[in-house]
Amino acid sequence: MISRRKFIRNSMALGAGLALSRQFTACSGISTEKMQFGLVTYLWAQNWDLASIIKNCEAAGYGGVELRTQHAHGVETSLSASQRADVKKRFADSSVKCIGYGSNFEYHSPDPAKVRENIEQTKEYIKLCSDIGASGIKVKPNDLPADVPAEKTIAQIAASLNETGKFAGDHGQLLRVEVHGNKTQEIPVMKAIFEQVTEPAVKMCWNCNDQDLLPPGLEANFNSVKKWFGDTVHVRELNEGAYPYQQLFDLFNAIDYRGWILLEGRTEPSDPIAAMKEQLEVFKKMTGYSD
Repeated sequence: MISRRKFIRNSMALGAGLALSRQFTACSGISTEKMQFGLVTYLWAQNWDLASIIKNCEAAGYGGVELRTQHAHGVETSLSASQRADVKKRFADSSVKCIGYGSNFEYHSPDPAKVRENIEQTKEYIKLCSDIGASGIKVKPNDLPADVPAEKTIAQIAASLNETGKFAGDHGQLLRVEVHGNKTQEIPVMKAIFEQVTEPAVKMCWNCNDQDLLPPGLEANFNSVKKWFGDTVHVRELNEGAYPYQQLFDLFNAIDYRGWILLEGRTEPSDPIAAMKEQLEVFKKMTGYSD
C-alpha cells in the first residue's frame, strides 16, 4: 500500500520521463520501423563542403549525416545566426537529416581548467546543434591517466557528462558518448562511467572497437551496456576487417534497435559515392532490410 500523495508523485515522475523520451525520439529523427544508415564526415567526406555532403548523401541513398568537427563543411560555432538558419534550411530542403555534430570534447584531464574548457565548449556546440536542426552532439572519454586513480577519473568524466547532459537536455539535444580512447574504450570502463550518469539525455554511442570482443565476448559486453544505448552507432566498412558486424546487427535486431548506423569510412576509395552505395547494400543484406 502506498499513500495517495506518493502515488501521484510517482505517476507524475513516470509521465515526465515518458514525455522526455518522446521528445528525444522526435528530435533525433529515429525511424519508427527500423535502423537507418548514414554517414560520418570522417575520411570519405572530410573535404566536401556542405552542399556536396547533402548532394552526395542523397545520391548514395543515405538518410542522415553526422558532421565531424573541423572539416570542410565549415559548420562551427563561428557561424552567425543567419548562417545557422541557412544550414538548417539546407537540410530541411533535402532528404538528408543533420543527425548531429561529432566533436572531440573530452573530460578526463587531471587539469581542472582543461576539463572546464571542454565542458563550456561542449555547451556552445550544443547551442549550434539546436540552431541548425540537429539532435545531438558526440563527445568522448579519451583516457584514464596513469598517474590518477581510475575511480577518480571515471567519476570526473561522469560528473562532466551529467553537467553537459543536463544542458543538452534543456536544449532538446542528446549527448552521445562515443566508446573511445585509451582504456576508456573497454566496455567495463564505459559501464562504470554510465553507472554514475544520472541525466537522461546522456546516451552511449557504440563504436565497433576490437575491445568489444574481449572476454566475455561481444554478446555479453553488448548486453552489459545496452540499456544506455542512444540513437547512433559508429561502424567502419562492413565488408572489411574481422569485426563481426553480422553478429552485431543480429544483436541490435534482437533489441529492436531503431537508431542510426553511421559509417566512418577509413579507406580511400577512388569513387566515394560508389563506395557509399556498396556499404548501404551490405548493410541492407546484413539487417534484412530493403527499400
